[in-house]
Amino acid sequence: MSNPFSDFSKKKEYLVCIDSDGCAIDSMDIKHIRCFGPCMITEWGLDAHREEILKRWNQVNLYSMTRGINRFKGLAAALEEADRLYAKIEDVQTFVKWTEDSDELSNAALEQAIDETGSICMKKALNWSREVNKAITELPKEDIRPFEHVQDVIRKLHETCDIAIVSSANYEAVKEEWTRFGLLTYVDVLLAQNAGSKKSCIERLLTYGYAKEHVLMTGDAPGDMDAAQSNGVLYYPILVSHESESWEQLEAAVEKVKNNTFQGEYQAGLIQQFVDNLTKP
Repeated sequence: MSNPFSDFSKKKEYLVCIDSDGCAIDSMDIKHIRCFGPCMITEWGLDAHREEILKRWNQVNLYSMTRGINRFKGLAAALEEADRLYAKIEDVQTFVKWTEDSDELSNAALEQAIDETGSICMKKALNWSREVNKAITELPKEDIRPFEHVQDVIRKLHETCDIAIVSSANYEAVKEEWTRFGLLTYVDVLLAQNAGSKKSCIERLLTYGYAKEHVLMTGDAPGDMDAAQSNGVLYYPILVSHESESWEQLEAAVEKVKNNTFQGEYQAGLIQQFVDNLTKP
């Protein structure tokens, strides 16, 4: 794939970076609830404990400070817990160790590890991951759409700010979704899985000459906050289960960026809300 930055240039003084899945597009919950968790139940034959395991899967991957965790790390945590509480998971520790030690957690890296170890659990994990991908492609398109206010807010923000999608999701999927809802018209650069980590994408965007206090990362998961903070830029959280309200207030937040009142007490309050929302019982 060609360099995603090749056609990008700084046009405005302010830059708003926006995550896609679970932030702008209401696709994260549906993928976990209908695809990730159920595919694990099927692959490991855990139907006898379906309700308890799926509840925990969603808690870890959607409704806690591990929201947005890599799929294989999420799977390792779920399998360890299932092995401890419900049913023996053959060779689970070999897979868990790989998720802890590997520099890359992807299907391709897992295939290579299987060649080296022959691990049963790893083979099942790879099959699970492929089945998840297949199930996601079969989700009804009409069930995946932007959160309320997203279209209007992005359109208005683009009048005074450059807009970058900064996502760890599949490039083609992000492009298709943002195009289908007419959002890509207001985007200056699309940075997805192929462009590198969110942290490295923001770092690269800063080389175009934006002042750090003029750059706002908008996201729904702790990884988005970490990517912003590690680059010294601002962070605006989209709160899970309160997405439309978060989007409704984003324009006012960007005004605070412009008049230099976002940093400090206001941002600290937003981050506290974000943490509380993911750590409440």
